[in-house]
Amino acid sequence: MKMTIFQVRMWFSRTFSTVASHPLRVCVVGSGPAGFYTAEKMLKAHQEAQVDIIDRLPTPFGLVRSGVAPDHPETKIVVNQFTRIAQHERCTFFGNVTLGSSVTLPELRELYDVVVLAYGAESDRVLGIPGEDLSGVYAAREFVWWYNGHPNCRYLNPDLKSSDTAVILGQGNVALDVARILLRPTTELATTDIASHAFAALEDSFIRKVYLVGRRGPAQAVCTARELREIIGIKDLHVHIKEADLLTTPEDEDEMRNNRIRKRVYELLSKAATTRASHPSSDPRELHFVFFRKPDKFLESNERSGHVSGVRLEKTKLVGDRPGERMAAGTGQFEDLGCGIVLKSIGYKSIPVDGLPFDHRKGVVPNVRGRVLSDTSGDPMLLEKGLYVCGWLKRGPTGIIATNLYCAEETVASISEDLKQGVLASSSSSGREGLLQLLDSRNVRVIPFDGWEKIDSEERRLGSLRNKPREKLATWEELQKVATE
Repeated sequence: MKMTIFQVRMWFSRTFSTVASHPLRVCVVGSGPAGFYTAEKMLKAHQEAQVDIIDRLPTPFGLVRSGVAPDHPETKIVVNQFTRIAQHERCTFFGNVTLGSSVTLPELRELYDVVVLAYGAESDRVLGIPGEDLSGVYAAREFVWWYNGHPNCRYLNPDLKSSDTAVILGQGNVALDVARILLRPTTELATTDIASHAFAALEDSFIRKVYLVGRRGPAQAVCTARELREIIGIKDLHVHIKEADLLTTPEDEDEMRNNRIRKRVYELLSKAATTRASHPSSDPRELHFVFFRKPDKFLESNERSGHVSGVRLEKTKLVGDRPGERMAAGTGQFEDLGCGIVLKSIGYKSIPVDGLPFDHRKGVVPNVRGRVLSDTSGDPMLLEKGLYVCGWLKRGPTGIIATNLYCAEETVASISEDLKQGVLASSSSSGREGLLQLLDSRNVRVIPFDGWEKIDSEERRLGSLRNKPREKLATWEELQKVATE
């Protein structure tokens, strides 16, 4: 059933009586950590602020829901804080609203005094090498969305049966997450909130060997010690690292002296390389760390046309003099690594929208402390009035959930400064009311926060039947149906 504009207005009417006659109308685009932290800081800093959060999904919380691994429930506790923000009397959530199609950026800027873009990075960097479009080559993001029940990747259906070997390009935390999900016994995933379609596929998976490929050496590995410790601690897992790869140079030693995390990661890798599983397993699994290699091309299967059968890797060496900044350069020596699936964990990428200045090289919106600049020249005088940015769209896809807290503080401080200096002011913009009218005229089915609460309740109910925290609804149809019942 479609929610009428009258019903939506009635649901939101609780807010109108509690704000000033000319509130500061703020729209935050994106309901992940960056969006919610921005909303929280705005509500605290400005009693006259009325904050609307829009998201293209019917479900809030961004990467906390679709990015955090199912076996990391403690990381998801932050949704309790975000829920309190969404339920604040001066805050409203509009799900199922897409920037660019449901409403354009110029339209939002007309409707609101302040627009903060915090929609993150929903695309991926590409390698630009031959064979990248072969079947069986995926972005790690797609695989993560698949096992986390994101509706865009419900039908990804990665091939986990044509081979016992998977190759993951990259050695950061996302790469380790993906490797862990592939190698962890499914009995340990059964009571998590992993999507049921992914769990079923992993139960039938033939994958027993995972290769994590990195361009540089173990002294430069970019994962955290916690993530590394977790994967090498998987029961009966055999960890393989070539002895030669663990040899360090004076430059490596300098890097590790200046970086405690890198040193700890190197120590964990060295220890894992010399530790053997305590007893033979009936279902042995292997994790291979492959250092000093970069992908040159993806190999096509002779038996299955259009499908990947391996990766050609070029050996690398580190060049440069400055510790921490040495780059991997090809040596002209190649080797092939056979596999049935490749997951590229080489970085997320933000997507520009019409009317938004964008630095395509850096993959971010040009900004000064969250204030959007009119172009990429970096001239701080060329500001887009009333337009701000936060999160990965502002600084690139780096950091942990809490990093967005500091990022939001900086952006909100810039908004506050601009209000104080008269650059910005509350106006007679129609804000929420105008947005609702516009969305209704376009037949956009808005999912308010109580729609999400219906989804949440149903997921928890279904999960309780299987001894899981929740059973995620993973298609657009299911989500919209439950939200509007």
